[in-house]
Amino acid sequence: MKEKVQSFGRFLSGMVMPNIGAFIAWGLITAMFIATGWTPNEKLAAMVDPMLKYLLPLLIGYTGGRMVGGQRGAVVGAIASIGVIIGADIPMFLGVMIMGPLGGYCIKQFDKAIQGKVKAGFEMLVDNFSAGIIGGILAIIAFLLINPLCVALTNGMAAGVDFFVKAGLLPLAQIFIEPAKVLFLNNAINHGILTPLGIEQAGQAGKSIFFMLEANPGPGLGLLLAYCIAGKGTAKSSAPGAVIIHFLGGIHEIYFPYVMMNPILILAVIAGGITGSFVEGILGAGLVAAASPGSIIAFLLMTPKGGFFGTILGVACAAAVSFALSFVLLKATAKDEDNLDEAKDKVKAMKAGKSGKAAPALRKVNVSKIVFACDAGMGSSAMGATVLSKKLREAGLDIQVLHSSIEDIPRDVQIVVTHHELMERVKKAVPNAQLVTITNFMAAPEYDELVNQLNGLASAI
Repeated sequence: MKEKVQSFGRFLSGMVMPNIGAFIAWGLITAMFIATGWTPNEKLAAMVDPMLKYLLPLLIGYTGGRMVGGQRGAVVGAIASIGVIIGADIPMFLGVMIMGPLGGYCIKQFDKAIQGKVKAGFEMLVDNFSAGIIGGILAIIAFLLINPLCVALTNGMAAGVDFFVKAGLLPLAQIFIEPAKVLFLNNAINHGILTPLGIEQAGQAGKSIFFMLEANPGPGLGLLLAYCIAGKGTAKSSAPGAVIIHFLGGIHEIYFPYVMMNPILILAVIAGGITGSFVEGILGAGLVAAASPGSIIAFLLMTPKGGFFGTILGVACAAAVSFALSFVLLKATAKDEDNLDEAKDKVKAMKAGKSGKAAPALRKVNVSKIVFACDAGMGSSAMGATVLSKKLREAGLDIQVLHSSIEDIPRDVQIVVTHHELMERVKKAVPNAQLVTITNFMAAPEYDELVNQLNGLASAI
């Protein structure tokens, strides 16, 4: 069930994450040039509404179509998406998340049906007209049927969210957000759910608290600071570096293993998240666009004029509560799980299964490419690939290390490194690749074990 939820969430966030640069561009233009911005400019502010209503939804629809049906799917997905975009007074993110993939699916099925049946010389004619006809039909259906349904559904969701905001219950969403993050559903929640809601709210109010719910670096910062003081062994020694990567780099995945080592600490990050959201709500804080990655730098860059006090205090209060509770829990439990080495042994036992056998050694092949995979392929995998690549260079091994999302792992890869929570998804994506799982992105002992094994294989071959 967790794997299926991860996959579905990854699909939703996969339509948004490649286009985060466009969201940031819109956010910066909004923050700078609207009437209440840093440097109001009526002429330049005219770009804000078209970007929000047309550019961003079309990019999502195009990306969704491409994910399902390749380049032809992207074109048909974009055509289909314009049907739900036109005629709506609100940004139609929900609609394009339906029509984009649907367009990709339809053209993919059409191509399968006519494969090998088109006479020579007519390929381009069939390709172009099939994409145009299918895309046009889907656009009409989207305009007449899907658009009204999505408008009604979006308005209903907005009314429900508004109820929770006005009732002061929005901070309680952290009860679900933080545990889901630790299960590597952070991108799915942030970019698949909260970002579209935030865009809707920011389009009307100029800012949104939804951009802050998952991305607030405060809860993770407090947890890691507690480990710096009250942790043990490798966990304590690696925590300071994790603080920098999490708080300044915005890679939240770095603190997930520290929660897994002592699961009761989930209470600390939940409490921190609730506190941060409560403070931000009381002070009317919000960001103009998604803070991605979720670092304090991105938070401040996306903060509107006059909103720094609420943003900074929300992060600080979240960190303080998370730190205090984490410190108490670490002192109270004082278990061996505080040590990353113990977590590593547990993961090895999980991989060994009921048989109790150790994980298999690498097969003797001439390794030329290693891929570090994570959910989105942008944050933790990029960091892990950098660390592993450096260790390989120091060992004198000329092996290419790439980073990738799980769905985009090259099929010719020989070794894949990933977090153990994502192991099953990687196995399904590349069943023939050799898999190395880790529990800590920075100080994983598996890095050195892998380098030693590769050194041995290089000598044998």
